[in-house]
Amino acid sequence: MSISPKDVLNKNKNLNKRIDVEKINLEDVTVEDLKFNGKNYEKHINLISLLESVSACQISDAYNGISKRPGTIQNIKPINNHKVWGKIFTAETDSDDWGTSAQAIDAAEEGDILFFKVSDDKKAIWGELASTCARDNGIKATVIYGAARDLDALLYMDYPVFASNFCPNAGSPLGLGRLNETIDVEGTQINPDDFFFGDESGVVVIPKELFNQTMIATLAVKVKEAKIIDMIDDGMTLAEIVGLK
Repeated sequence: MSISPKDVLNKNKNLNKRIDVEKINLEDVTVEDLKFNGKNYEKHINLISLLESVSACQISDAYNGISKRPGTIQNIKPINNHKVWGKIFTAETDSDDWGTSAQAIDAAEEGDILFFKVSDDKKAIWGELASTCARDNGIKATVIYGAARDLDALLYMDYPVFASNFCPNAGSPLGLGRLNETIDVEGTQINPDDFFFGDESGVVVIPKELFNQTMIATLAVKVKEAKIIDMIDDGMTLAEIVGLK
């Protein structure tokens, strides 16, 4: 296999480089810049530098300032308290059908977040085996509006899982669900390639068309909160800072 000059240059890119918050530039970044493609080095590094330094709370505040909606799915909570972000790959199925989970693992791309809408949470559609397979396939996390199981394993795995419930029982490998189509969860429309961010506080979904605007607003929230912390360290109270005293 021949190696081009472009290949050599890309190999020399330091993907672990991080930009100080006050120097981050998010001009023209899109959800596609979450992944380094050989041409978007500066955008990718600036974007990852932001995402590593912020929380679901800050992203929700930023999105709410733009859309007057928080972007949160209130009933989905972290199972094992990992922080993760990425593009969404959607799936919708019945709680009796864990086979759609296996199909979604095979259909999703490396770096995707699997987001399942399930008919109810009476049976689990996800557990240890699915998490192991998804992780080994390069999928970043799984989000379930429904139930997961095998918490004895999931709690200690290096694979993020978010769910609205958990239970020990599962259905069958039917494979009758829908993959990568628009779903509606708690009144929020979620499309393939929308942006997902989850951490210990919960989850936030941002429409891909508002991604850039939301990231810029998130940076502003991060900078503002850092200044407030400095003011508190200097002896001011929070009431004084926000004008309540």
